[in-house]
Amino acid sequence: MNTQHLANDVSSIVEADRAHVWHQLTQHAPFFTGADPRIIVEGKGMRVWDINGREFLDAVSGGVWTVNVGYGRESIANAVRDQLVKMNYFAASTGSIPSSIFSEKLIEKMPGMSRVYFSNSGSEANEKAFKMVRQISHKHHGGKKSKILYRDRDYHGTTIACLSAGGQDERNAQYGPFAPGFVSVPHCLEYRNQYPDAEDYGIAAANAIEEVILREGADTIGALCLEPITAGGGVIVPPKNYWKRVQEICKKYEILLHIDEVVCGIGRTGKWFGYQHFDIEPDFVTMAKGVASGYAAISCTVTNEKVFDLFKDDPSDKLSYFRDISTFGGCTAGPTAAIENLRIIEDENLLENTQKMGDYCLAGLKELMNNHDVIGDVRGAGLFLGAELVEDRETKKPMDEAKVQAVVGKCAELGVLIGATNRSVPGFNNTLCLSPALIATKADIDEILSAIDQALTAVFG
Repeated sequence: MNTQHLANDVSSIVEADRAHVWHQLTQHAPFFTGADPRIIVEGKGMRVWDINGREFLDAVSGGVWTVNVGYGRESIANAVRDQLVKMNYFAASTGSIPSSIFSEKLIEKMPGMSRVYFSNSGSEANEKAFKMVRQISHKHHGGKKSKILYRDRDYHGTTIACLSAGGQDERNAQYGPFAPGFVSVPHCLEYRNQYPDAEDYGIAAANAIEEVILREGADTIGALCLEPITAGGGVIVPPKNYWKRVQEICKKYEILLHIDEVVCGIGRTGKWFGYQHFDIEPDFVTMAKGVASGYAAISCTVTNEKVFDLFKDDPSDKLSYFRDISTFGGCTAGPTAAIENLRIIEDENLLENTQKMGDYCLAGLKELMNNHDVIGDVRGAGLFLGAELVEDRETKKPMDEAKVQAVVGKCAELGVLIGATNRSVPGFNNTLCLSPALIATKADIDEILSAIDQALTAVFG
């Protein structure tokens, strides 16, 4: 990176940031006692550079599982620029060429789904689905079937409604009171086995959902909202037979199934969507982050035709249609970037690369377990992986959060940015998180694993 043009501006930019920018997920007190905020100024491929010219290998795709096709994609930027000059925005009550083209291409990859509703963040996409469920309750069930089930450790966004459906108590702390009508079901992490006497853990974990349904009353529950693979709650891949049983339960009690693909969607797990690993037939699929790899803001709430038909049954009823709007759902930059994002993933065979590099990285993490007793479990799918750190493998006592963060910090010192569960589940912010871009090579994975190896040694000996 050439930082010469910044030489005279670095200190003023840092000071302007310190004085005026309110960073997300950040305690700012250290910025006023000597530490500088990190300012990233350039990216290319898997690498980013900060304002001081320091180079990092990004193993978290922009920090939050977003930049799936890597940095510096001129074809995406050029496509967006050309579209913005021609037509940048009109409210999404009308159509646009990019939204039509992208919707068609997206639905081709989602058999059984048919409709795409645009907004601009994962939280907003999930909120739209919740509103659809509530409106269906009023229109077709006399106000019943309005409750929405969510799973412990899952995360669905940062609005009050999404936090109401959030299974991460620490992330929710101090933001209540929350919206009524959201009910939790148990998590399905087999490493933290809640059903030690069960013959089949996956079935037992799914049956725990049915127990909640029977307790609440099936006629009161409209939808079940789950991540296909839990992300910030610990990178949890559901156990065998879990999803098949969940699908059976939803059909049995006529409960709509909402799959939150905000993290897993668009190739992260080696398939277009995480749910496609498990032979699931969802009613809603929500997505954001990787849809345009961060080159433009876009999210989608995708439904099947059965759900869509529930909103056009009576044109004479002024309240019968979905009366929602997302201002920036009408931007053309998002679907334009998303079209080119899909093309890159297809033309460069990035789903196949994600599967291969994911297997390679998972094998490498398992090798690290042989050298570091603090790794209690490794898990994930594709380039979406986690390593849970513990003080003792026998007791599985979670590693102290400060030490987990020390590993993350040491990796950064070594030039590799990794993540860790953070402010999510009290006492269990102990999982290292990896989500490199889908373009990752063996050399990139080796560098990531080497940094983790060195960091674990430095922190734990």
